[in-house]
Amino acid sequence: MATTDFNMDNHWLPFTPNRAFKKAPRIFVGADGMEFTTHDGRKVVDGISSLWCVGAGHNRKPINEAIKKQLDTLDYATAFQASNDQAFKAAEMIAALAPGDLNKVLFCNSGSEAADTALKVALAYHRARGEGHRTVFIGREKGYHGVGFGGMSVGGIPANRKVFGSAFLPRVDHLRFIHDPVNNAYIHHQEPEWQEDILLELENRILPLHDPSNVAAVIVEPVAGSAGWYLPPKGYLKRLREICDKHGILLIFDEVITGFGRLGTNFGADFYGVVPDMLTFAKCVTNGVIPLGGVVCRDKLYEAMMKTDAPEHVIEFFHGYTYSGHPVACAAAIATLELLQKEALFQRAGEMGKVLGDAFHSTFKGLPNVIGIRSMGLAAAVELAPIAGSPGKRAYDIFVDCFNNGSLVRPAGDVLVIAPPYIVEKSHIDRLVNTLADSIRKHA
Repeated sequence: MATTDFNMDNHWLPFTPNRAFKKAPRIFVGADGMEFTTHDGRKVVDGISSLWCVGAGHNRKPINEAIKKQLDTLDYATAFQASNDQAFKAAEMIAALAPGDLNKVLFCNSGSEAADTALKVALAYHRARGEGHRTVFIGREKGYHGVGFGGMSVGGIPANRKVFGSAFLPRVDHLRFIHDPVNNAYIHHQEPEWQEDILLELENRILPLHDPSNVAAVIVEPVAGSAGWYLPPKGYLKRLREICDKHGILLIFDEVITGFGRLGTNFGADFYGVVPDMLTFAKCVTNGVIPLGGVVCRDKLYEAMMKTDAPEHVIEFFHGYTYSGHPVACAAAIATLELLQKEALFQRAGEMGKVLGDAFHSTFKGLPNVIGIRSMGLAAAVELAPIAGSPGKRAYDIFVDCFNNGSLVRPAGDVLVIAPPYIVEKSHIDRLVNTLADSIRKHA
């Protein structure tokens, strides 16, 4: 199949340099297990779980069959003033996996919507308990919480702030980033240890500046995934939990990437032993086959909003989406979670993560332009020195070269990430790592 068989005049690709893409398109027409098939018949190893989504591998029959069965049973039903059986079952399964008393699930369609939903829950919760003045949000530098205006406001991605910043939420501040490139450039399945407490800034500057009584929530990714797999300092998340508790501030974990097994545990919250007040999810919950996202909330948030003097016909939380708890998406989630548990794929992700980390550190350390390597769970990143005056170009050129040589890796600025499906074998890891190493040498 030639590229001339595709009319590329109308599709505007997301997060893609469209001009360059049209000159050399990368088009998938099939997928199975660990591999894609391209339009020209080549096989490409999926080294990024198709953007952190496909934990169980491609074309898994139990998920496909569950979707087909659901389409023949109940294709769609309104989410407002009614619901469907699959939404209740999916919510039950997700709540059972979540830590602590995170038992209430609000469904949406994506991680972006989940982030905005969590922020709205925080505002509504404080208002319900008589503290509606709590409207300040705190995110973190280089944090990524989707592309909604709420998520971009608390996020810390410079490109988003450059173009869309004039329309961001007004009362937002940001924590310092969590990476020390001097003392923690190379991290292999261990929590980086800092000589300083980088959360002192939160206690001594940010909170006094806004007054803690005005702060609604802090939102962070347990691991900064989209920025390039940056790991929090040892004890950082536990200390953040303590600070939030001290001041009555809600703590939100964005687990769109770390949720459902990427770290070898149910959620990043489990890995780091911290129970947030809310966690957001998406991506891997349906193995990527149908969009589904959501927020899992602690019981106290739900209960606070149910304690109202308003008549029972009045909506307690004025929020939702047309496709919240879509029956087909929820059927896909149920089948995905059952499959992940049946095949013990969370545990496998933890085990294969060590294989991936070993391969990264033994292969990339000492290669030209490599200035850092980070591995934790089934994801690893190699950071490169940027080309002067052209940030991101070296990693982008390497990404394209790897694709042309049968391996899909992910560029994030000057970082290259491999985060394969949990079914990955050592042979796949070797192929991905060796292809990436060859390309790093080629582009020295």
